[in-house]
Amino acid sequence: MDMNQYLSMFIDESNDHLQSLNESMMGLEANPEDLSIVQVIFRSAHTLKGMAATMGFEDLASLTHQMENVLDLVRNNKLRMQDFIFDTLFKSLDALESMVEDITSGGEGKADVSAIVSSLQAIVRGEIPVEGGTASAANMPASQVAETPIHLDEFQFSVLEQSIQEGHHALYVDVTIRKDCQLKAVRAYMVFDLLERSGEVVKSFPSVQDIEQEKFDQSFSLYYITQKNADQIQAMIMNLSEIDKVTAVALDQESLKMLGQETAAAVSEVAATATVEETAPAASVASKPLPTKDEANKPGATKTGGAPSRTIRVDIERLDVLMNLFSELLIDRVRLEQLASEVQNGDLTETVEHMGRVSGDLQNIVMKLRMVPVDTVFNRFPRMLRDLAKSLDKKVDLIVTGAETELDRTVIDEIGDPLVHLLRNAVDHGIESIADRIAAGKPETGTVHLRAFHSGNHVFIEIEEDGTGIYPEKVLKSAVKKGVITQEQAKNMTDDEAYQLLFAPGFSTAEVISDVSGRGVGLDVVKSKISSLGGNVTIYSSPGKGTNFSVQLPLTLSIIAAMLIRLGSEKYAIPLSSIVETGIVQNTQIRTIHGNKMIEFRNSHIPLVSLSRLFSVPDYDESTEEETEIVVVRKGERLVALAVQDFIGQNEIVIKNLGKYLPEIQGISGATILGDGQVALIIDPNAFIK
Repeated sequence: MDMNQYLSMFIDESNDHLQSLNESMMGLEANPEDLSIVQVIFRSAHTLKGMAATMGFEDLASLTHQMENVLDLVRNNKLRMQDFIFDTLFKSLDALESMVEDITSGGEGKADVSAIVSSLQAIVRGEIPVEGGTASAANMPASQVAETPIHLDEFQFSVLEQSIQEGHHALYVDVTIRKDCQLKAVRAYMVFDLLERSGEVVKSFPSVQDIEQEKFDQSFSLYYITQKNADQIQAMIMNLSEIDKVTAVALDQESLKMLGQETAAAVSEVAATATVEETAPAASVASKPLPTKDEANKPGATKTGGAPSRTIRVDIERLDVLMNLFSELLIDRVRLEQLASEVQNGDLTETVEHMGRVSGDLQNIVMKLRMVPVDTVFNRFPRMLRDLAKSLDKKVDLIVTGAETELDRTVIDEIGDPLVHLLRNAVDHGIESIADRIAAGKPETGTVHLRAFHSGNHVFIEIEEDGTGIYPEKVLKSAVKKGVITQEQAKNMTDDEAYQLLFAPGFSTAEVISDVSGRGVGLDVVKSKISSLGGNVTIYSSPGKGTNFSVQLPLTLSIIAAMLIRLGSEKYAIPLSSIVETGIVQNTQIRTIHGNKMIEFRNSHIPLVSLSRLFSVPDYDESTEEETEIVVVRKGERLVALAVQDFIGQNEIVIKNLGKYLPEIQGISGATILGDGQVALIIDPNAFIK
């Protein structure tokens, strides 16, 4: 059976499960006792393992199976989560992501994960690193065997206790089979057969059924009653072929007492959990117990309580084709509207108007199909900040709001890397060390807010932290030292202008170069990327209190509302999202200050830019006119007036790329085809505002 047809679906589903696993692991790290989260993690890992095995990616399936073994112990109250287990599981997720990336790029999803597998197997055996070494159930004194992952029920405990009282030997036996053994289940059967000739196996881990079906790694453990001592049993098992290691520990009354306490604690914890679930209000969604695995697999059982899924996956290339076809339809619609107005035919006008309404609805649907929640970008940041804070020995809380805010898919694809730079910058430069925060009277845990919200035709993404803030004088001093500006320029700079120096290429305030920052690469890339998307980034900072990076982005990069203007025989389009207002100024109102033309606008003076001179328009010169039409455009808090000849009107335009054969033109972001077939260049207002 050819599985290639399902590859893209497998990759999408795997990425979804990996993201879910990362988020759930973060939640479990915050609430290690919440077994409901463990159930969610286990189900995601189990599904991912099944998918990988079906597709033939054995390495991926094998690693996920090792994770399952650990999670199974946790969800059955046989193992408590701790830092080493969290770190190992997070490393496992990183390895799984690398494998999926390799599969995406055409590989077979192979990776060397032997170290991670060894750590996971050690956890299953109870070998968890502690201060001063590794604690292993197999090599512990008998008094510490109670910490092993095998829990006994009341009957099994009483059997062991009575056997010791009657003079029998109660042993804890750990057997490791060689890695090159081809038939592990057969070898394990031989061990059990040998032991049952000389005594009785009380309980094993994994279970006998799992061992028979080879659902175990290289080792298994058991409690055993016999007349022989530990050394004799150890020697007997080692005489079998393909056995790598055997450890047998004799149990006494003291170790059994500890086992009884451990078992009682586990039983009471399960009972307490059951009591809480029984007394919880039926209407409470948060406390509602999760369905069991059997219930979840019943026919008709779905995540939405029986309602079938109403979503489908669509290849993004198909949406791009749909968008291009609609773009052509929009151009023809504008052309038809123009022809209808010239012909003055009632039936034609009515038909064109109806077509306009239908295509308008179609446009809204097509645009919404391309809109994606920013959560698809935000969801990878909590894990990233957790690892970064740990590497910097800082405590950081990330608070995300507005993750449901939607942006065009083309913007979403490009915005991820700039946000990564800004967040890393916030944790490294912004948030102080724990000692510095305490000395400043702040909580030892820093807070980073990541928020997104709509405002007009834009989406704003803000990254705000309560760290040290930006000191303008420190920025200016560093900029002068690095040769970014001169001492004279520094004296005349405002705080806002000083903040903008952070985006200068090669600039950094870090005193020490580290893996995170200090090389002067990052914020300049952030600004250029955001500018290429038609957006801008603004910095607000309070020294000693924190900093806010505010990123403004257009909703979409495909179809925009624009003001069409004329310059001589040429037509241009200015995005409405950048326009503050239009107006007319008399030539007598234009002033020249330090060689630059300025006009008065709302109690302040703003620059006046001549588009005809900038674009070398041959048949128009506003200096010969008594009055000039202007378009006031905004970038952040700064304004500029653009001089034009005439306003044609507002229209929806389709943005077309200028192509790779034309060089980048200052002030031009693309082109559009008008209803009469003419090509109009689209002006980039950001290019005129520095």
